[in-house]
Amino acid sequence: MARGKLRIYLGAAPGVGKTYAMLSEGHRRVERGTDLVVAFVEHHGRPRTEVMLHGLEEVPRREMEYRGSTFTEMDVDAVLRRRPAVALVDELAHTNVPGSRNTKRWQDIEELLQAGIDVVSTVNIQHLESLGDVVESITGVRQRETVPDEVVRRADQIELVDMSPHALRRRMAHGNIYKVDKVDAALSNYFRPGNLTALRELALLWTADRVDEYLQQYRSEHRVSTIWSARERIVVGLTGGPEGRTLIRRAARMAAKGAGGEILAVYIARSDGLTSASPKELAVQRTLVEDLGGTFHHVIGEDVPDALLEFARGVNATQIVLGSSRRKSWQYVFGPGVGATVARDSGPDLDVHIVTHDEVAKGRGLPVARGARLGRSRILAGWLVGLVGPIPLTLALRQFDPGLGLANDMLLFLSLTVAAALLGGLLPALASAAFGSLLLNYFFTPPLHTWTIADPKNIVAIVIFFGVAVSVASVVDLAARRTHQAARLRAESEVLSFLAGSVLRGETSLEALLERVRETFAMDSVALLERASDVDPWTCAGAVGATDGAPPPVRPEDADVDMPVGEKMALALSGRVLPAEDRRVLAAFAAQAVVVLDRQRLVGEAEKAHELAEGNRIRTALLAAVSHDLRTPLAGIKAAVTSLRSDDVAWSEEDEAELLAGIEAGADRLDHLVGNLLDMSRLQTGTVTPLIREIDLDEVVPMALVGVPDDSVVLDIPETLPMVAVDPGLLERSVANIVENAVKYSPDGKPVLVSASALGDRVELRVADRGPGVPDSAKDRIFEPFQRYGDAPRGAGVGLGLAVARGFAETMGGQLAAEDTPGGGMTMVLSLRAAPGRPPVRPDLPAQATS
Repeated sequence: MARGKLRIYLGAAPGVGKTYAMLSEGHRRVERGTDLVVAFVEHHGRPRTEVMLHGLEEVPRREMEYRGSTFTEMDVDAVLRRRPAVALVDELAHTNVPGSRNTKRWQDIEELLQAGIDVVSTVNIQHLESLGDVVESITGVRQRETVPDEVVRRADQIELVDMSPHALRRRMAHGNIYKVDKVDAALSNYFRPGNLTALRELALLWTADRVDEYLQQYRSEHRVSTIWSARERIVVGLTGGPEGRTLIRRAARMAAKGAGGEILAVYIARSDGLTSASPKELAVQRTLVEDLGGTFHHVIGEDVPDALLEFARGVNATQIVLGSSRRKSWQYVFGPGVGATVARDSGPDLDVHIVTHDEVAKGRGLPVARGARLGRSRILAGWLVGLVGPIPLTLALRQFDPGLGLANDMLLFLSLTVAAALLGGLLPALASAAFGSLLLNYFFTPPLHTWTIADPKNIVAIVIFFGVAVSVASVVDLAARRTHQAARLRAESEVLSFLAGSVLRGETSLEALLERVRETFAMDSVALLERASDVDPWTCAGAVGATDGAPPPVRPEDADVDMPVGEKMALALSGRVLPAEDRRVLAAFAAQAVVVLDRQRLVGEAEKAHELAEGNRIRTALLAAVSHDLRTPLAGIKAAVTSLRSDDVAWSEEDEAELLAGIEAGADRLDHLVGNLLDMSRLQTGTVTPLIREIDLDEVVPMALVGVPDDSVVLDIPETLPMVAVDPGLLERSVANIVENAVKYSPDGKPVLVSASALGDRVELRVADRGPGVPDSAKDRIFEPFQRYGDAPRGAGVGLGLAVARGFAETMGGQLAAEDTPGGGMTMVLSLRAAPGRPPVRPDLPAQATS
């Protein structure tokens, strides 16, 4: 059975009309005779959308019960039984009610597609999983319902439904999207012009990238190698020289002339790593490209023109920008140059621009010597073996075995040439081959001790010896260089693997990373420097040094090696000068150091933001508490006092007593609320200082029960319990809040049980009620400030009692947790430290709270 096709209407924002467009498409298909049903469409009370449902067959929805409420979801089984040709399914990112066949609606749609049913669906750009963080940073709203990007990318057709921000806001103001009572809030929050413009840009860019993927896929499938100028893509060829900045800015101006222009800067490096490019200059040019909205690419290639053209055609570029050659006139003898070769081989579909600059004809930097990879001792040893070694070999052959034969003599001299190549590289080997040829001619080729050769065969033999010696030396030198490159690349890959692993693990220690840099490159000290602008002084963001106390550099100019990261940061190292091939890995370290520093700062800012948000939340809750919970008892007191002072009514003694009792109750309630607010304030500011002493629980707990009715609590505290090390005042306040909370939620006629028991070095005080209880997911939340679970009446308090109780318990070194009461209800468990085996002490004075 063929898989069904998926068509998605992608909305730039809620209300742009994607559901309306989907229903319009449904009517068009029905008019063409297509068997189509509405599997699930939510019109959200919008009359224009609701009208579009008329005339379309709807599959009845499935009703589901969840937490006492009834919800409707798409009935996948009913749609599969109906087996239409096309099904309309709204809201691709929707999360189904728990207990449904699938967790997400896109999984339901996948079943329909597997069954061969075509599906038309809708989704907004903010619901794409990869854009969740971006959308949250723009709108301040975290999207809880998301769909994986791959699900949308697999769609056979994606149609963007777009609308200008002003038009969408007009639709909102006319009541075509939300109800009238929600319009003002929506316009001033989510539907601000800036938010809508940013979401629109996200939708357009995401769709454009998808179109580009379709184009690349089509070109690949049909093996299209010619350039299709769908949009201007300008490739800038960089050499690492200072002229690169001029080329990048010129390409940016060219890209700005057309809509959708794109810049791709590419640096072609040879595979042997031998280059005259300045890593520092390349880093600056990379930053410049990225600042101008382009991308930087590092490509390996033996032939620079071929590699550049291959890259340009691979990215479907339309233009190439190159700089005029820096070579001097005499250097053109060796070839036409990169620019001329690229222009010749580019073909008619790729324009090549040669841009002049200040570095024209000034010459290129000298390449790194091949012997630079070898130490001075190895090079010296190679020259000794190649030039000095043939002399004792000649003496030995002449003295001990003069009749060995010319062929064997040549093999012995060839072995010295190979040894010279292994030790010192190509040049000592070539010198050894030449010197060996002369010795063979003078001492071993008749007539001896002359430079003439009588037998022509010997001339051919010596020429062949020299040729073979040069060839073998070249091959050996090449193999040695490849071995050296492989070892270096392996070391670099290990370092880069470490950096990648640190990124994935989220390591945020800048000092550890800088120490790794110092150890990797055997430096004395490393520092990460930054400055606010080009004129501001450098400051140290982090530094490490060796045990010898070498001070880290304070400016890039003072360092032996500096690696710029953008224009405002640099990694400075002191100890020795690094070769160019090591700077590639150092650049990766520098980039990672900046990432780690940014991550540290973001974490700090996030913590500060969290503290500010928490403070704002507490202040908001405090204002709500003051505006309601504190005003209620004040209103009662005010009414009672006004009644007592009224001269129009003659109050009886019973009435006066009742009014006075009301005043007293209101004052007690105010005292309790203000006390909790003050306690919470002390906990938040860290000004609670416990005065720990040893005391029995049966001295403190009864005092905490003074404010509750006698018949509402059953007390069970054995006299054999060990003493506890607590602050009596804080303990009394904690127990009072816990018991008051339990009595508040316990049903009438079912008293609260307060019991205690010893468990190892702890003493547990349990307060069990028979109330409605609290689910496990909310047990931690009830200890947060201004939290009240369930349908407690507003007059029941401000939700600080348990928060204060836990705060005081933790201040004394104890713990407070919630458990389920067997048979229903909730049990608060207060765990306290037992005193270390001392006899009970009966103080004469009652406990008092300390702070």
